Amino acid sequence: MAPRLARASVNRSARKAAAMAQEHSPGYLRMSEEELAGGAEALREMLRRCRLCPRNCEVDRLAGELGACRVGADLMVSSYGPHFGEERPLVGRQGSGTVFLTYCNLRCIFCQNYEISHLGEGEVVGAQVGARIMLSLQQRGCHNINWVSPTHQTPMLVEATRIARQEGLRVPIVYNCGGYEAVETLRLLDGIVDIYMPDAKYGDNEAGRRLSGAPDYWDRNREALSEMHRQVGDLTLDESGVALRGLLVRHLVLPSDMARTAAVMRFLSSLSTNTYVNVMAQYRPEYRAREAEEIARPVTREEYRRAVQAALDAGLSRLDERRPLL
Repeated sequence: MAPRLARASVNRSARKAAAMAQEHSPGYLRMSEEELAGGAEALREMLRRCRLCPRNCEVDRLAGELGACRVGADLMVSSYGPHFGEERPLVGRQGSGTVFLTYCNLRCIFCQNYEISHLGEGEVVGAQVGARIMLSLQQRGCHNINWVSPTHQTPMLVEATRIARQEGLRVPIVYNCGGYEAVETLRLLDGIVDIYMPDAKYGDNEAGRRLSGAPDYWDRNREALSEMHRQVGDLTLDESGVALRGLLVRHLVLPSDMARTAAVMRFLSSLSTNTYVNVMAQYRPEYRAREAEEIARPVTREEYRRAVQAALDAGLSRLDERRPLL
């Protein structure tokens, strides 16, 4: 009797593990080929009069025209590899499989990756190469595929994902963006992206205009974060603390409260008090930051402390555990 009971217990555990694996498997694995191909095609069609992001350039990127992002219809990649400097739920033990996309739909004068986002460091690759990049990161043990600045290249990335799935891709997709997103585009990613990791850069439009060339940033950011949360909900972790699905928001604290942190935290709390937030202290005046007097210096310890307190005052308690060395 005992051996049979032991076998039954093992079988129940195996069935439970299988059920959990199915429940938390990446969304794109649960889509049909027709659904995934249809999503890629619908996104690509948006390039014909480009409206992928709130800039609505309406240029024909399929015909080789370039919009504000300076990218046409081909995937452009700067670099890729396991990354251990991301948030703990993404890094786990094996790292986050980051793919840094060339250029950006924002014009942040303090960008710390300006060689990529402003100067265009990178090269054109096809969807087949993009698929191989993602598969190589999975083979290296990365817990996820982390698209960095994907907004303006979403159609090409979804097509690369479709190809990679056919060849065995099975880890979650992270959409790591600047937060200046079009809801129409995000809705076409529903079921494809597992983890949204947007910035919430500013708590008003004026800061977006002055520092990122996006005069409606705060309006569009709130719409985007609401849609992301609708799709994936609060961040869900596995038993080892690795992210499976959900929303993770980054907020970079700026000097002189140019980020309007309290307003950002109140909005994030309105989505859910369980929103996972990384209040970031690593600002430094890079690129053209010294052109704006208010941000021409690093953040002080007191400014960072007040930002964290603003998150706590808003009812947010799920803050990234890393603490800065200021």
